[in-house]
Amino acid sequence: MILALAGGVGGAKLADGLMQLLGDKLTVLVNTGDDFEHMGLTICPDLDTVTYTLAGIAEASTGWGVAGESWAFLDQAMRLGGPSWFRLGDRDVALHVLRTERLRRGERLTEITADVCRRLGITARLLPMTDAAVRTIVHTPHGPLPFQEYFVKERCAPVVTGFAFAGSENAAPTPELEAALADRDLAAIVLCPSNPYVSIAPILAVPALKQRLKQRGAPIVAVSPIIGGAAVKGPAAKMMRELGIEPSALAVAEHYRGFVDGFLLDEADAALLPRLAPLGLAARAVPSLMKTSADRRRLAEAVLNFAAELAAGR
Repeated sequence: MILALAGGVGGAKLADGLMQLLGDKLTVLVNTGDDFEHMGLTICPDLDTVTYTLAGIAEASTGWGVAGESWAFLDQAMRLGGPSWFRLGDRDVALHVLRTERLRRGERLTEITADVCRRLGITARLLPMTDAAVRTIVHTPHGPLPFQEYFVKERCAPVVTGFAFAGSENAAPTPELEAALADRDLAAIVLCPSNPYVSIAPILAVPALKQRLKQRGAPIVAVSPIIGGAAVKGPAAKMMRELGIEPSALAVAEHYRGFVDGFLLDEADAALLPRLAPLGLAARAVPSLMKTSADRRRLAEAVLNFAAELAAGR
């Protein structure tokens, strides 16, 4: 069994490649720090992006949302004075309505997610990082912003000075995550090429989870979301610059130092390999840009082979 930590488009793509190879032997632990309430609905952007991607129904041009989307609901909501900054498509809103209603009835987010995945034919297991409410807050010189307001409403324009994960102190692993952590067949833990600060960090902020992942003894392999000093998608590079960190695969490796055992960076950054050795982790350069389904599968194969090498060397 492989446990992958993911959030955002890049994470969803690698999770898809892993599912192609592993099927039901893959568990994906998804960031829910992006979750928020909008127009009375509970919306889980990262969880939905991973769900739609693994179901094969994600919009290819953006990597998020549902393919073939229509916008009648949003158009009418705007006509009636509703907010327009967060685009809710007609097919997408169906999931938000049903999820919100089931949460109000007392069902857990993990249970709802499992049912949605079953109905969409997803063979891998998707787990929210917790059933508790954790909210990523972006600190700026003008005050704190909930992540979706920073990311969508403000289009990542404000300068970032730090992050907080409100509610994380009260979060706990779900029974399903506990079972995954205890699975004797757990062969590797993968950090997908997701934003280290707002996709992976909220997951690791669940109390004691980071330590338990490390103590599990399975190789932990991270894939860089930075290629050639730029983020493939999203604001990771911008955030790093504003935090005083030069965006690079090396900087990502330094961020994960002491936690991961292996690090995969893109072949475009192969010149950085000698500088990774002093960090005390094994590193490989591979083609990591995922433009096609075959690219996703190829990167997934590289991740699994690398993890197997690390396990064999122990």
